[in-house]
Amino acid sequence: MNLEDLRKRAKDRLRETRRTDPGTRLSQAQREIAREQGFSSWPRMKAYVDRLAANPEVLELAYHDEPDYYAERAEGLLASALDATPRAVAAFDRARMPLSVDGARAVVARAHGFPSWPALRRHVRGLRTSGEPFHRAWVAIESHDPDGLRSVLERWPDVARAEGTNGNDLVAMATSTCDERTVGLLLEAGADPSHQNAHGWTAMHQVGSSNAVHLLQLLLDAGARTDLSGRGDGGTPLVAALFWGHREIADAVVAARGVEPVNLRAAAGAGDLALVEHLLGTPAAGEHRGFYRPHSGFPAWRPTNDPQEVLDEALAYAARSGRDHVLEPLVDAGARVDADVYRGTPLIWAASCGRAGAVRRLLDLGADPMGLGSYGGERHGRDVTPLHLAGAGGDEETVRVLLDAGARTDVLDGHGYGTPASWARHDGHAQLAELIESA
Repeated sequence: MNLEDLRKRAKDRLRETRRTDPGTRLSQAQREIAREQGFSSWPRMKAYVDRLAANPEVLELAYHDEPDYYAERAEGLLASALDATPRAVAAFDRARMPLSVDGARAVVARAHGFPSWPALRRHVRGLRTSGEPFHRAWVAIESHDPDGLRSVLERWPDVARAEGTNGNDLVAMATSTCDERTVGLLLEAGADPSHQNAHGWTAMHQVGSSNAVHLLQLLLDAGARTDLSGRGDGGTPLVAALFWGHREIADAVVAARGVEPVNLRAAAGAGDLALVEHLLGTPAAGEHRGFYRPHSGFPAWRPTNDPQEVLDEALAYAARSGRDHVLEPLVDAGARVDADVYRGTPLIWAASCGRAGAVRRLLDLGADPMGLGSYGGERHGRDVTPLHLAGAGGDEETVRVLLDAGARTDVLDGHGYGTPASWARHDGHAQLAELIESA
């Protein structure tokens, strides 16, 4: 929809109205047209359409009405560029901005069609009352309101393929809410199921990260790709699922498309023992491992092709997905049961994901039930024990396995925040906290 079409509608409305009310002004007709399109005023609708016209190639649309949200998105974009994610790097290159906080804010502002960071913030403060269709569509998605979303799409169908901040599109946002109704509406309206945001993330990555098995077939039927990398080479939707130990969605993706990429950690996480044995000791085992974190809340790191690192990481991926039958072959090949390759030993990851069988097997293979490791962000995940993570995860069987193996209950994490029981209580597992305290 362009401004000339809207002006023509307003003039046609004016002629119709003046038949019964000769005193009607053009501004009144314009206001009616704007409100029918969901905007609070003609000037606001005109500003929106003008911004679209002025940025036909790349325009990101604001959708969150809290200005500080965009500071976080700028930081995330910077982190992704520092991870060498191609689209994030290209955004800085296109704007000719340095890889810095101020540079990232300038990149985000310009991508939204504004000359400066303050100008973007002023626009965001008025979003709630502006009536901009992308914002209204996002509100409908967040509210699980398919009727509201349908209303926006009927008036502004191009919104289904538009981009928001950092290249996020509505179908990925709908996928993150796990709502099949809104995802389906957007796909019917022409949303691209393989659209990548600035981090390379797609709706399929969201499915993997959130373990939304019920959305997988919907996206696959719409032609969604599963081989695209996000946040680094090899960061496919399968690997996004395996990072969190989401075994159910991982199994479904492998059943549909196979193991992507073909390297040791993906094969181990998927539980494909034949592929693991085929890759052991080969250069392919360590390929396509540029992805190592799903978001910037995890600290920066650089994977290498050191064969020991490749083996140790594969063991951690197998542990978090509970691939018990893969653990011993990897240890026999030289993987270290207490290695902390990136934010968590195999035992810590297995405990965090509630993989009691993997915890037992790792203990049998020599893992230390009190072995300290890292987990999550640097500001809260230093020197934690498997019992800290099992308590926070809320899995009673895993907690009992660790307690039976002699895990101590009085150890503070490396920041002095709390014991395993306090971690369990903090995450809403009061009965489990009592079990740990009484052990």
